[in-house]
Amino acid sequence: MKNLIKNGTSILLRKQSSILSAAVIIMLTYGASAIVGLLRDRLLAATFFGGREWQLDVYFAAFLIPDTIFQLVVIGALSAAFIPIFSQLVARNQEKDAWYIASASMTVMMTVFGLMSLVLAIFAGQVSHLIAPGFTGEKLDLMVGLVRIMMIAQVFFAFSGFLGGVLQAYQRFLVPALAPILYNVGIIFGILILSPFWGIYGAAVGVIVGSFLHLVIQIFPARRLGFSPKPIWDLSHPAVREIGRLMIPRTLALGVDRIEQFVAVFLATMLADGSLSLFNFARHIYLLPASLFGATIGQASLPVLASQAGNDKETFKRTFSSSLLQILYFTVPAGVVILVLRIPLVRIVFGAKSFPWPATILTGQAVALFSLSIAAQAAIQLLIRGFYAFKNTRIPLAVGVISAILNLGLSMLFTYEFGLGIRGLALSISLAGLFEAVALFFMLNRIVGGLMTKQFWNPVLKIIAASVIMGVSLWLLMRYLDRIVFDTTKTSSFLAESE
Repeated sequence: MKNLIKNGTSILLRKQSSILSAAVIIMLTYGASAIVGLLRDRLLAATFFGGREWQLDVYFAAFLIPDTIFQLVVIGALSAAFIPIFSQLVARNQEKDAWYIASASMTVMMTVFGLMSLVLAIFAGQVSHLIAPGFTGEKLDLMVGLVRIMMIAQVFFAFSGFLGGVLQAYQRFLVPALAPILYNVGIIFGILILSPFWGIYGAAVGVIVGSFLHLVIQIFPARRLGFSPKPIWDLSHPAVREIGRLMIPRTLALGVDRIEQFVAVFLATMLADGSLSLFNFARHIYLLPASLFGATIGQASLPVLASQAGNDKETFKRTFSSSLLQILYFTVPAGVVILVLRIPLVRIVFGAKSFPWPATILTGQAVALFSLSIAAQAAIQLLIRGFYAFKNTRIPLAVGVISAILNLGLSMLFTYEFGLGIRGLALSISLAGLFEAVALFFMLNRIVGGLMTKQFWNPVLKIIAASVIMGVSLWLLMRYLDRIVFDTTKTSSFLAESE
């Protein structure tokens, strides 16, 4: 047993020295987390569709508020500022300074986060009404209660976020990648065990349970590396001030990125009951490959790119181009497959008995429109980190602002003027994402130079051509099976009927 524990600990703390090995670890665990997450969504659909879908709409709307505070304050500091600076100190064997900076940064961030959380809890009613004007009476009261409950979860996430940042800076990616699996397990526990008694509040309490598990799994590995956080208030330290300086534009950029979700909530809450839930279901399918390949490779590459950016720009360009090609290699064909198989995919994932066929069709249409920008959204994850490696957070912010404005205008146009509902929201997000990816690539090329080479574009064109051929072949096969063998549009010929 002692050897088993020792070997298990060794695996959890093993260093991933290359971007590919780190990305594989994150990708496998994220894939497992995504599967558990889709199971979570199916359980939500099975539990609350068929008369209580409005409660699920409120749940998704309420979750956005506390999660945004966490993303802005904690993730904004970690991804753009803390990890690059902490990684550079570790690389220079200045671990004592690195741990001091970690404690000082955590103290400041947790203080700011705590104050913002308190203000949000007090004014939850006003904030909820502002972002979800379609909710009144019972819906609004429920949203206020859910917001206050789920704020507790964000406190656990704030601590675990810093622990994960330390582990990533030391290129230990396995434990931070496992944490989201436990988070989803906690929510599933809430749905299955608590929701029969507490309704949608059970799912909200499950968020707290999951966030606690998200924290616990990272405490021991971080302490093994030497992280023993202490309350240190030191705003005068140069590195702390540098983190604050880099954090401000990153926080603003994240705020801009969240605008698309606030726009979706704002508009979807004024549509029919269940619209926001269907939009989120479609969005989760679309985010799976975008995050599985984009966020994982981007996350794994940041410490390496940050160390190369200040020392060897040519190596940086080779590393960045190789990472971007890896992302496109996976996400371009993934987008095509999801576009062609959208209806069977939605039915397999969410097709509980209480999930009606019209909901399947509408969700599938939204998935199809989302699929147009899967590769772009994945590439953005790496492109932004390319700027962060050079400690440049202003350009991603500026491009993000323009993209958000474009998304807002298109969402209003498609949703109401053209009457597309959640399909309009999906289309506007895809178009804005394509614009953002192209703009960031050209802007990064102006800073680095040498990204737009024949060695890069030739593989890209081959990936696109192969994906188109695959998509057409798959579509023709689907049509043949529909006419000759079975009706693949409903998947009921090869799966148990679940309409």
